[in-house]
Amino acid sequence: MGISNTLITLGTAILLLGLALRYAPWLVNWFGRLPGDIRIQNENSFVFIPLTSMIVVSLVLTAIINLFFKK
Repeated sequence: MGISNTLITLGTAILLLGLALRYAPWLVNWFGRLPGDIRIQNENSFVFIPLTSMIVVSLVLTAIINLFFKK
């Protein structure tokens, strides 16, 4: 697969993600609200560490990549 096909695929994926965020925001409302995500808020600062959410994203992306590039 050449660089042009890779760029077309990546562009299509970004377009689909943008459309999903624009017209179906409920698809990503779970991000940052799972048990295990850390939120620390004071009157002057806010710290957000999405541990569980990033583990879920990593597992989903790993599964998708393995489906497309399995030999």
